[in-house]
Amino acid sequence: MNLVLHVWRQKGPNEPGKLEQYEAKNVSPDQSFLEMLDEVNEQLIKTGGDPIAFDHDCREGICGMCSQVINGVPHGGQERTTVCQLHMRNFKDGDTIYIEPWKAKAFPIQRDLIVDRTALDKISQAGGYTSAHTGGVADGNAILVPKPSADYAMDAAECIGCGACVAACPNGSAMLYTSAKVAQLAELPQGQAEAAKRVCNMVDALQENGFGNCSNHYECQAACPKGISVKFIARLNREYQKALFK
Repeated sequence: MNLVLHVWRQKGPNEPGKLEQYEAKNVSPDQSFLEMLDEVNEQLIKTGGDPIAFDHDCREGICGMCSQVINGVPHGGQERTTVCQLHMRNFKDGDTIYIEPWKAKAFPIQRDLIVDRTALDKISQAGGYTSAHTGGVADGNAILVPKPSADYAMDAAECIGCGACVAACPNGSAMLYTSAKVAQLAELPQGQAEAAKRVCNMVDALQENGFGNCSNHYECQAACPKGISVKFIARLNREYQKALFK
């Protein structure tokens, strides 16, 4: 396939940015989206151009680093698919593709398609953990957890922290991300001791780091590459109300 790419280029966080046009030639339908960008960069380097900067790491849909908005949709719009798992067979010869970084107040652009997602880390640092000393490694069955609770917690723990929910939300809200972390620990006995303190601290961090409010657009769930459900936002709201009452 031969494709036309419109890629966001920006030299630094304080520099103006713009879309620039490139050609991707002889693209194999078996390539991943990032492999296609790798080949575009190889051609840019050979001709003395500046390669496109983008985040990537595992390329297996695990780490969430491949944060790109493709044709207006975070991760390209394929259900439960990260950019690194998006294959070029989903496009056809002659297509025009627009590639942009996450666009959110809390995610300042660093260069080209790379954004600073430190704000998400600060939410987890505010309370996304258990601080109780548990001694040595406990036997797997020492703390009995009902199967429905274990399944619920694992569904929440699937969140990879990529930030697609923030990029998709019209308000730039991180409620889906925050709620997944809160719900995961609130459901398990190990996390219930600090549940009230945790949810208050994490909601405060969410507000302090430039994220917007949730207004139930459900775009976050639609864009999430792991299918995190908005039911966890409802759980966060319940936990928060209980914490304020206490």
